[in-house]
Amino acid sequence: MADVTHASNAPPAHLAAGTPPILELVNIAKYFPGVIANENVSLNVFPGEIHALLGENGAGKSTLMNVVTGLYQPDAGEIIIDGYGTTFPAPDAAIAAGIGMVHQHFRLVPRFTVAENLHLGWSETPRRLSGKDIEERASALSKKFGLPITPSAVVSSLSAGEQQRVEILRVLSRGARLLILDEPTAVLSPVEVGELFSALRRFRSEGGAVVIISHKLDEIMALADRVSVLRQGRLVGTHQTCDVTPDSLVTEMIGRPVTLATSYPRQSPAPAGGEAEPLSLKQVTVRDAAGVVRLDDVSLALRPGEVLGIAGVTGNGQPELAEVLTGLKAAESGTVYLNGKAANRADPAMFAHAGVGHVPEDRLKRALMPGLSVAENMALREYDRPPIGGRFSFSMAQARKFAQMLADRAGVKLPGTQVQIRGLSGGNQQRLVLEREIRIASHVLVASYPSRGLDIGAISAMRDMLARARDAGVAVVLMSEDLDEIFALSDRIAVLYAGRLMGVMDRADADRESIGALMSGRNLSEAA
Repeated sequence: MADVTHASNAPPAHLAAGTPPILELVNIAKYFPGVIANENVSLNVFPGEIHALLGENGAGKSTLMNVVTGLYQPDAGEIIIDGYGTTFPAPDAAIAAGIGMVHQHFRLVPRFTVAENLHLGWSETPRRLSGKDIEERASALSKKFGLPITPSAVVSSLSAGEQQRVEILRVLSRGARLLILDEPTAVLSPVEVGELFSALRRFRSEGGAVVIISHKLDEIMALADRVSVLRQGRLVGTHQTCDVTPDSLVTEMIGRPVTLATSYPRQSPAPAGGEAEPLSLKQVTVRDAAGVVRLDDVSLALRPGEVLGIAGVTGNGQPELAEVLTGLKAAESGTVYLNGKAANRADPAMFAHAGVGHVPEDRLKRALMPGLSVAENMALREYDRPPIGGRFSFSMAQARKFAQMLADRAGVKLPGTQVQIRGLSGGNQQRLVLEREIRIASHVLVASYPSRGLDIGAISAMRDMLARARDAGVAVVLMSEDLDEIFALSDRIAVLYAGRLMGVMDRADADRESIGALMSGRNLSEAA
């Protein structure tokens, strides 16, 4: 490890030798009850550098950056900015020192406009400004930093990529010299990823420093100058990106080589044909609150013991399809059949009791209650059933026992079931949600982007869990923007484009070219 320590002190190859770092961390430690979040972590970040921070979910990446930004106070070690030791008692002190962080889950006010969000809580916002004035100031900031926005737009109407630009612009407008991004591409389309990377490279070329937390190794290899790897809260290496490979980084992150399987053979015989369809749609159309058609005349049937992959660029009707399949949204027209019977009203409890489980794409907003304990979150779907509860009772002791059982089955190590679930890593949250929903899913499991924001080890575990559900006879619907994942797990592949079902193909008949053509809006005859 001696040469690793040496590498951690060396600036990126494109910077002059002797360039002083903007940030140095010396033996940082952070502990929570029963958990070592960080211990003896030392690394540095230079101006004009994009520095990637890698590690499994729960390795301590976000905790370390929360220490840097003043959200947490270190239990040991020193933070050095521009050569001077410092402490940040609160985030505003870090912001004043030029350090800003854009979190994985955006912290904008949805009902406010872009301009209002940019000026909210900013010391330089004049006391008396008209709406026109703050929009003009927002436009000026947009031009200054090269991040296009619509100042008058209400944040709730923006795409994930547009909201992220607002977050970054808000940080940069406050004079950030060090920009920290936590899983910035997790919910972005490929076009938005390209736009983000262009903005980050421009910021770097102007002397800014970037720390990016990500699990997407291909993006890290293309973007970062150096990469640091955490494992179980400790730094295990810092490298020039040109000196490592994705495989070597995975081995360093996990402690052993891990390769995602390209297929998941059945461990039990496939169900015989002719079995009843547990869930199907016939000519279903759905509109959103603004009256825009999101699903257009969609007919689709699920089969027991099969994975149906839903491919398509994000924003082409996937959320609405998941909501219809799980009883969260009613069809405007057409019919939803649940176990052979029409079920056209929105009733998620009825769907759950009929054996339909759901892993939403945003676990913190749609699957979990962040302020509640692990035990309470795991009991959310079974609080009215023995042994946890009943008509007029609820047993917290049984809820904790139940949560521990789910954690053990999911391979999640807990400091205790009474801790708030927001304190767990994203990967551990996702494993618990998936295990909870598999229990519900006696017939159907709808999994929307289940590997989003997960490291390779957690993705491997998640795929194994989906394959086991399939082998148990469950009809699994897998929505993913990762075609490798779709091809690895699916028995059939359906493609959505602009809310229309472009086609359904057996996996054996599908290839990237035909699926890609359907994703771009061409039909099967054109794709051929």
